[in-house]
Amino acid sequence: MVSEKAASLGLKTFAMGDIIREEADSRGIVPTPSTLGKLMLELREKEGADVIAKRSLEKASRESGIVVIEGVRSLNELNYFRCHSSTILVAVHASPHTRFQRLLKRGRADDPNDFETFNERDTRELNVGMGSVIALADKVLINEGTVDEMQNSAGLLFLEVMLCEKE
Repeated sequence: MVSEKAASLGLKTFAMGDIIREEADSRGIVPTPSTLGKLMLELREKEGADVIAKRSLEKASRESGIVVIEGVRSLNELNYFRCHSSTILVAVHASPHTRFQRLLKRGRADDPNDFETFNERDTRELNVGMGSVIALADKVLINEGTVDEMQNSAGLLFLEVMLCEKE
């Protein structure tokens, strides 16, 4: 929802998870929560904990203006962005129950389809450092309400950032 709002305002967006999905596709790996999680950990082990951030920023650097990159999972990634770009970190928070229900509705092939798999994914991401990233966010959006409420909150935030960019 947040990326869609950014795009509707003319901002270019990238999802870090797409880096993992593209890598899986290039290797012929079927995208499931388990296979993508293992691939994420393998890439970080072989190429460094900030590999996904490096690949994302490489793509984003081809664009001009404000670029929204979603999916920061670790302090290494956050530090890479902060060292190599002007960065505002926005955490979008929703309860586990809310997130699980939304993933079920989204129905992407690599989404968990049971609560146990969802918890495994959450644990894996927390072990990578996502909790620390959330704790260091510059802004936090609470996503427990309607789509319209989230879009409005995100829109106000992006307009504020766009105005600051022009100053």
